[in-house]
Amino acid sequence: MSQYFEIHPVTPQVRLVKRTVEIIRAGGVIAYPTDSSYALGCGIGEKQAVDRIRQIRRLREDHNFTLACRDLSDIGTYARVENYAYRLLKSHTPGPYTFILKATSKVPRLLQHPKKKTIGIRVPDHPTTQAILEELGEPLMTVSLIMPDDDMPITDPVDIRAALEHQVDAVIDGGPGGLEPSTVVDLSGEAPRVLREGAGDPSVFEG
Repeated sequence: MSQYFEIHPVTPQVRLVKRTVEIIRAGGVIAYPTDSSYALGCGIGEKQAVDRIRQIRRLREDHNFTLACRDLSDIGTYARVENYAYRLLKSHTPGPYTFILKATSKVPRLLQHPKKKTIGIRVPDHPTTQAILEELGEPLMTVSLIMPDDDMPITDPVDIRAALEHQVDAVIDGGPGGLEPSTVVDLSGEAPRVLREGAGDPSVFEG
């Protein structure tokens, strides 16, 4: 059965943040709030945890995983960024956007797109997420929490607990989540391409 932490969405309690990070470092899977919707997360190199997330979401092998980062300083370690892409990243992070970029060798192969060798990068604008990432000291592997038979994310952490209490190690209650996942923008080519419209304004990446 998963643990359930009510972490304040504006002033996260340090004790609960530290306990969450202990679970992540032990190979656990968490459900946590972001600035768009709730998400599932685990440590970068935790293959068993990644496999558990694949099973929960029933993800295909070519699913683009995402790294939730504290800020732009993390991005250069895990992704190759063209000049135009860096300008867009600087203008729109933190925020409800996921950017697809070419992965560096620091990204485990199990997280990269098997053919394109890309990785999603996200800098969530949410105090709880930022506190977890700060304590963790590295990015969190993450995907939106949309169940296989649903079109939209689960918004109520109590419902998340009911649905996943035997499949995740912790549910982080940061208040109600949004109905839309992040907007996904491919920056791995010569120009931005919106792959999924969600939270945020996708029009800022057009022409």
